[in-house]
Amino acid sequence: MKIGIFGGSFNPPHNMHKKIALELIEKRYVDQVIFVPTGKKYPKKGLIDDKERYQMLSLMTESYDNLSVSDYEMKNNLTYTYQTLAHFKKEYRESEIYFICGGDNLAQMTTWKNYEEILDNYKIIVMERGERRVLDQKEYQNIIIAPLAPSNLSSTKIRDLMEKGQIEEVEKEIDYKVLEYIKRKKLYGK
Repeated sequence: MKIGIFGGSFNPPHNMHKKIALELIEKRYVDQVIFVPTGKKYPKKGLIDDKERYQMLSLMTESYDNLSVSDYEMKNNLTYTYQTLAHFKKEYRESEIYFICGGDNLAQMTTWKNYEEILDNYKIIVMERGERRVLDQKEYQNIIIAPLAPSNLSSTKIRDLMEKGQIEEVEKEIDYKVLEYIKRKKLYGK
């Protein structure tokens, strides 16, 4: 089995996150996708509580047998990507572990702790949307480029709209159950 590890802050998770995962499964890049939200130690401004992000991801994925959520990074102190991937490689010994990232992440990967270990030991599926590529696919055979339809949807854009009270602008961009949870908990502004 091929398992894709999809890390991120998911602040909040939105339909493009789900679409990426389902498209990777549909096109047989992977058989299953595990969303791994970053823990609260991750140095990102405006990151809401990790339990809330975990719950939103759970709501978004609950109707899909091949999508799931892991709290691995939330249960541990600051976890580096190579440690997260090693955890899943150990947990799913009989499976191939793939790391799902955007072209922007690939461009920064050489600054990551033990990035060579990631490049040498895991397949990396890069969701490329026209970003500049720093690592060469020919030099690193484990890099798989998965073209994705262009989208300017981002969690930052959704948060900005919600903080301005423009809920109707994001209704089609977020799973209904996730949006209801956000409204009920008043997670992002008004």
